[in-house]
This record gives sequence, C-alpha cells and structure tokens, in this order.
Amino acid sequence: MIEFHLDARSGLSPYQQLVQQVRHALRLGLLAEGDQLPKVKDVVASLAINPNTVLKAYRELEHEGLVAAKPGVGTFVTRTLVSASFAAHAALRQDLKRWLAKARRAGLDDESIEALFLTTFRSQAREDIA
Repeated sequence: MIEFHLDARSGLSPYQQLVQQVRHALRLGLLAEGDQLPKVKDVVASLAINPNTVLKAYRELEHEGLVAAKPGVGTFVTRTLVSASFAAHAALRQDLKRWLAKARRAGLDDESIEALFLTTFRSQAREDIA
C-alpha cells in the first residue's frame, strides 16, 4: 500500500501531491490493479489534512479512470500507468542510486540534489523539443 507524504516546499497543493504520488506509484508498478488506496480517514490522521483534500485527490484520480470508489469499502486501482519501458527501470534505478551516492559524496544536500536534477531534467526536455 502507498504511504503518502507532503512536502511544503514542492510548490504543489496537498491534493496535487497526493495525485502525483499515486500516478508515480502506478507508473513504477508500486500499485497494481485491484490494490486499495489508503482510507481517507487514515490519510487524514497520518498527514493532519482536511478530508476534503484527500477526497478531491481521489475524485481526480477516479475522473482519470485510474481508481474507482466502492462506497463503504474503499478506493481501488482500476488501471496502472506502467509502460513498455518498465523492464529498464531496475537498471536505471541502480544508475540513479550510484549518481545519488556520488552527489552526496560531493557534499550536496537533498535540496541541492533535487535542484540539480530538476534543472538538468528541464533543460534536457527543452533540448529534446528543439
């Protein structure tokens, strides 16, 4: 089961963070069809957020056809976002772990690593479009 977390520095609203985390889990194969998302009351208790925030996130995911709510039972995954490239994830994850270790040895903290990754990622995406 997915365990949600919130990052006040992300620039995304709490409901958007929840949606993004579910999408990521679906894309990485961490959630599969039939898996149950955490109950709203459990998310509210663990994150100290308004139930409407969680409901809004779950409704958006349901609107996208990724989950379905079963009243009185819970919210369940109806499809995943795993792509054909999923087989390459393990090797890429190992490469990324090595890169992260190298960045830490170079003295970068989490925020610096994230900034370096995001700016490089966005720069590369712009180059790919051009």
